[in-house]
Amino acid sequence: MKLYERIKEKQVYVIAEMSANHGGNIENAYKIIEEAAKAGADCVKIQTYTADTLTIDCRKEAYLIKGGLWDGYNYYDLYKEAYTPWEWQADLQRKCEEMGVDFLSTPFDNTSVDFLEDMGVEFYKIASFEMIDIPLVEYVASKGKPIIMSVGMGSEEEIREALDACMRQNNDQVILLKCCSQYPAQFEDMNLSVIPDMEKRFGVPVGLSDHSLGSLAPVIATSLGAKVIEKHVRLDEDVESADAGFSMTMKEFAKMVTDVRNTTTILGNPTYELTEHEKNNLPSRRSLVAVKPIKKGEVFTKDNIRSIRPAIGIKPKYMAALLGKEAKKDYEFGDPITMEEVE
Repeated sequence: MKLYERIKEKQVYVIAEMSANHGGNIENAYKIIEEAAKAGADCVKIQTYTADTLTIDCRKEAYLIKGGLWDGYNYYDLYKEAYTPWEWQADLQRKCEEMGVDFLSTPFDNTSVDFLEDMGVEFYKIASFEMIDIPLVEYVASKGKPIIMSVGMGSEEEIREALDACMRQNNDQVILLKCCSQYPAQFEDMNLSVIPDMEKRFGVPVGLSDHSLGSLAPVIATSLGAKVIEKHVRLDEDVESADAGFSMTMKEFAKMVTDVRNTTTILGNPTYELTEHEKNNLPSRRSLVAVKPIKKGEVFTKDNIRSIRPAIGIKPKYMAALLGKEAKKDYEFGDPITMEEVE
């Protein structure tokens, strides 16, 4: 598992969320893993549920989704269409191993946790909607493995309750993901400035589970200290699925990974030391130079010395100390003024 290795290296851990974007075809699922790995993902994530583990087959109006991407869907029908068959999942795990990326899944009830435990998963994801299911959070935490937990819709109190549930199981290996549970998320609703506050307030690493369009939010989150970026991905060719409407194509995802990696590089470290490239440019700074011949004993004036490039003389900050003083030696046109003149 690369998760803590990435964080230790001060790099961002990038998760490609497959979700329903396989479109019910395992070959598409394999291809998503292959393409995500080539694009630079550290991890490919799926979801482990069935319609019956998430909801019940009820046709009352309360079980109809109103508004958004899935408007008019019955919950049961949506999850029946979107789920990843459990019989695929061990094969998808092996495919991830083959491609050199981590395998991660979100369980939605205790049976799916048990199923994933039998597969030998190394860590777990908890979805925003399940964060308030404290018994489920405790059960996942009891396995003693790292947990990445999205906290969309979560109040400060609810986030604290979920973390406390993990701590009661002696599991402090938790990473929180800021998340706007909207599909797609609108920029004005994202409030990414809370990321550094979350890290300080809750004392755990924080990242972003992003449902907005494009790469901008992951780049901004990275600049704010996000340790993990999760993004839904789909194949470049059209594959009909419940999540395609807010998912990145693989070309877009590859660009996002590059942008995130470059953001980390650009941020660098808080230092005032010069880079090697800057050191190479030091000779092109300004310095004090004789712009007319100056005889020993002649007074320095603004007419016979100037601050110009290159940096062959003393720094321009000594100009005021020199003006009105007598030269201690002869200077030809273009000669650098030396430090002995101000000592």
